[in-house]
Amino acid sequence: MEITYKFDVTPTSEQVIELYKNCGLPRPVDDPDRIKRIYQGSNLIVTAWHNHELAGVARCITDGAWSCYLADLAVTTTLKKSGIGKKLIELTQQHLGDEVMILLLSVPDAMEYYPKVGFKTVDNAFMMARKK
Repeated sequence: MEITYKFDVTPTSEQVIELYKNCGLPRPVDDPDRIKRIYQGSNLIVTAWHNHELAGVARCITDGAWSCYLADLAVTTTLKKSGIGKKLIELTQQHLGDEVMILLLSVPDAMEYYPKVGFKTVDNAFMMARKK
């Protein structure tokens, strides 16, 4: 199976929505304009492609010097457990370099995944939930 990874391609809202629906990532998939704005506001996007179809994405917001928020990590259901998610994280780390911390909020179903790929659980995080 050949997977191509790219930094220079932002997927369309339609491609993202199809991926998120497929893998069950809870995002506003009924609002293409909001998905478009989400991606426009992201400054590091790593994509995985299989047969010209979006197979995975790591979407980040970073200052490039101190911290990076890995906002979305999604892999199409048929290709889960194939190493795509881990590779997207590795490419993100390589792009950012050794000075930048990566942090994320996990969906409940992925809580066991992230420690397996190098993340550690932290107790010093806070959030203000969105209202919409």
